[in-house]
Amino acid sequence: MTALTLSTAAAPGLRADAIVIGVAKGSKGPVVAPGAEAVDKAYDGKLAGVLETLGASGTEGEVTKLPAPSGFKAPLVVAVGLGAQPEKDSGFDAEALRKAAGVAARALAGSKKAAFALPLTDAADAGAIGEGVLLGAYTFDSYKDNNKDPKAKNGKAPLAEAALLGGKPRDKAYKAAVERAVAVCEELNRARDLINMPPNDLNPEAFAAIAQTAAKEHGIKIQVLDEKALVKGGYGGILGVGSGSASAPRLVKLSYTHSKAKKHLAFVGKGITYDSGGISLKPAGHNETMKCDMSGAAAVFAAVVAAARIGLEVNVTGWLALAENMPSGSATRPGDVLRMYSGKTVEVLNTDAEGRLVLADALWAASAEKPDAIVDVATLTGAMMLALGSRTFGIMANDDAFRSAVHEAAEEVGEAAWPMPLPEHLRKGMDSAVADIANMGERMGGGLVAGLFLKEFVGEGITWAHLDIAGPAFNEGGPFGYTPKGGTGTAVRTLVRLAELTAAGDLG
Repeated sequence: MTALTLSTAAAPGLRADAIVIGVAKGSKGPVVAPGAEAVDKAYDGKLAGVLETLGASGTEGEVTKLPAPSGFKAPLVVAVGLGAQPEKDSGFDAEALRKAAGVAARALAGSKKAAFALPLTDAADAGAIGEGVLLGAYTFDSYKDNNKDPKAKNGKAPLAEAALLGGKPRDKAYKAAVERAVAVCEELNRARDLINMPPNDLNPEAFAAIAQTAAKEHGIKIQVLDEKALVKGGYGGILGVGSGSASAPRLVKLSYTHSKAKKHLAFVGKGITYDSGGISLKPAGHNETMKCDMSGAAAVFAAVVAAARIGLEVNVTGWLALAENMPSGSATRPGDVLRMYSGKTVEVLNTDAEGRLVLADALWAASAEKPDAIVDVATLTGAMMLALGSRTFGIMANDDAFRSAVHEAAEEVGEAAWPMPLPEHLRKGMDSAVADIANMGERMGGGLVAGLFLKEFVGEGITWAHLDIAGPAFNEGGPFGYTPKGGTGTAVRTLVRLAELTAAGDLG
């Protein structure tokens, strides 16, 4: 991963492949952002005009390259758009800095070192720029033939080093901000790797093994329930979903504890390592990206490890409900009834509504420990994509204040989310003549129906939120900001922020 350093060096004398500066969109044309004063001075104060001549406007995501001025040791200046110029006396928000840094880092793939002279006024800005760099520079090329001849790479290597100009290397707050960015982004990028891995290599057993290795490295207690333990424990939802696959399911429990913790959070992730739809087979054109149906479990895994690496004073338990949903002679059929870990029975009307079944068992297991709050994360419904699009996840909860707190945390870290209701009248649609509940209800409002199903398996009196990340979990389009094509790692930063707020006593 790209190395981050804080630097007090002046841009002209710094040896690098490029100097990155920010450009804002002003009312009369592009405006050179703070941090680039030395570069602007070298252009006799006319850098904005030069950029405008080259077609730059300061629009978010825009990249303009030009030769560095005479006397600079770096040969290239990369001007990246920051979006609208902020009002007087207000700086650029953290998300604008993240996106700009991410765009620049991606544009500089193949470079050894770049100096980022973006607006940096405090440690929080350093953290935001660092996150943008580390997330924007991400690539996934493990399955490309890159190793036989380094000169014959299919793609360029990620930017090797980013120096954040204006940073204070000896300042504790700045150092902590960069260290946090590295811990969170390394784990988020690990989640992206897992999401991007082909399902023939990442089955439930393989995912559990990766979690075991990480847990050992970072001092996290781990328990893995294999198929025998799941049968003995009565985890009918996870077993039912995984019954059609040659790869047996797993339930993984990751426990990070801190001696000074006063609160306990539980994160539950849907981990369908491949979703064919089962007997209710998905139609052609809907199977190709279903390796991403474990994005919720990847996010939970990454968040727990990040919390451990940062050393947050909160206990965090992560539950990874892992299964592969395949059709076969042993697969669960529409019409079958499963007895869940909670003891409730579920009539399966559609085997492609499988995520709620594995989550139900994990939610009940998490509830048994009486945490202060539970947050589940899942690529659960296409209905949520229809409602909110491909870049925004939905938030449902059994407590309005907690739903608002989760939404605020997501906004704070730059993850697009929107609060959604849980209308009680939709519950009746899941009534079953033969079981306690069916796994399907009314078609309209399907994302909300799924949330109501999950609510049935949350222990009484426990605060709970459900994040349906079906839209933003996997980017099938081109990269934007610091978001790559493929697995995105969405929800990781929201979960980490919730853990930080809980540790600080600012969340309930």
